Amino acid sequence: MVLSLISLCATEVVSDHSSSPCWLKWIPRELYRALLEAAFSSNRPLAVGELVQRWPERTLRVGRRKRGATSPNRLCIQALLLAVVRGLSDQRCVLQLLDLCGQQGDEGSPGDPMGGWSLTVALCTMVVQARTGAKRAQRKEGERERKRFSALQRHSDVKRERAELVENYRTSSSTVKSEEELKKGVRRRMEERKGEGPFADDGGTGMDYDDNDLDVLVHVRADLFVNARSWDRVRAALSAQGPLKLQCRYLRIEEISVSSIKTLLDLLPQQFLLGIDVRYSSLGVGGLAELLPRLSTFPALESLRLHYCNLDMRRDLHGQEEALRDLSQGLTQLHHLKCLSLTALRLPGQLRVLLSSLPQPLESLELPYLSLSPADLAYLSCSHHASTLQQLDLSENRLDETTLPSVRRLLSHASSSLQHLSLSGCGLSDHLLSLLLPSLGCCIALKSLALALNPLSMSGLMDLVKTAVRMHSLRQLLYPNPLEDYQPGLPDLPSSAQLLDWPLDDTTEINTTSTRLNRVLMENGRSDLLLTCDLLNYHNDLKDE
Repeated sequence: MVLSLISLCATEVVSDHSSSPCWLKWIPRELYRALLEAAFSSNRPLAVGELVQRWPERTLRVGRRKRGATSPNRLCIQALLLAVVRGLSDQRCVLQLLDLCGQQGDEGSPGDPMGGWSLTVALCTMVVQARTGAKRAQRKEGERERKRFSALQRHSDVKRERAELVENYRTSSSTVKSEEELKKGVRRRMEERKGEGPFADDGGTGMDYDDNDLDVLVHVRADLFVNARSWDRVRAALSAQGPLKLQCRYLRIEEISVSSIKTLLDLLPQQFLLGIDVRYSSLGVGGLAELLPRLSTFPALESLRLHYCNLDMRRDLHGQEEALRDLSQGLTQLHHLKCLSLTALRLPGQLRVLLSSLPQPLESLELPYLSLSPADLAYLSCSHHASTLQQLDLSENRLDETTLPSVRRLLSHASSSLQHLSLSGCGLSDHLLSLLLPSLGCCIALKSLALALNPLSMSGLMDLVKTAVRMHSLRQLLYPNPLEDYQPGLPDLPSSAQLLDWPLDDTTEINTTSTRLNRVLMENGRSDLLLTCDLLNYHNDLKDE
């Protein structure tokens, strides 16, 4: 990456903190953004704090990183949050919106970024502390105002008493008081009046302020990650009324009961939530049916993800039919939903109940580990969602010759829109793949294709790559290790779990498979196509392009 002259100069300026008192006084507001970016990239938390405390614009957005860029350092983020609180009392700071959406990085990755849970806790702590500090500042201001009022009242009383005494002295010639008696009279009357006025009964503690009277100075927008450990702190922050107001764009929830999720949704500002991700929470069909009416109150909600939430939709369970009707009715109210992700929810034969209820076609559909039946795939291939899908994940759903026609029909309908497809762990053998390759080749918009953990031989893998190089839009291919690369003992058609656990053969020449595949790329001039078999480190960065 080539840095501009401004970026190079900004990096040099923020590198020496001892010189900051000199340049901070003369920096124009147009250069604050470049300096802040340089402070983040150079891991200069002191410079970050000083710049944010004096931020000259109403909006500060941190977090939308370019592809390949690292997340800001944890210390820099902490310095930013502290500076926001200090800036509340700094007249040079005009900040009104702090946007940290997309900021959280991966815990433990290089550079020590702040993960989603840590950032959520830090934000909530900042909001609560700012509220407490604002109340303390309000009380101090009230105490100063009370003292000023008392001083003015005493001064007025002294002037009035002196005027009365002078008048009495002039009109009463028979009674002459000494100067000492006049002073005693003034002090006595002041002591008698002591305790009068609007602050007399406050016990000397200042005025008691109502939380509703505290105006919001800065709105803080972020993606929140809530679990059982952070639940109380998040609830306190969302309930607090003070100078900082917490807003949420994407909400991730883990291991929280249905009642707690309902409480959390009631506290969130409704106009900002775009997506909700619920994981490892035992919702059940009835619990999900209870949540859906609350989700419908968020007008911008476009993404719903449910992972390992213990949904078992078998018709033989008591009360299941009524729960399914409630669930279907709740889904009809999600008018703007574009992305639906369901993982390991045990939904065989029930896909029509879910998808037919949605009022508008989906753009992203993720259905891994759902044990989809032939009827499910047949419905999906003919549904109103098929022609609009941009992302489709059918990983770990077993495919065979009876379900393959439905998959081919689905790919045909989505051929002009589909950009990301995952069929990893679907049991695709060489024969099944040969039947599917013509349909894959017709997906003219496909950018990424994942086929890991399928039992392909080296011959089948070569056919896959030869088809991939003719797909001009394709940029990434996650391919499976061929069966020849494994140690002896695998069954003829191993499952994805067996392929994942079975050791590779150390006696085979290293990178032989990779060399043969890359030769196909070179022969076809496809240096822009990335081939990888690394399942654990595979990330679909093309989604952000």
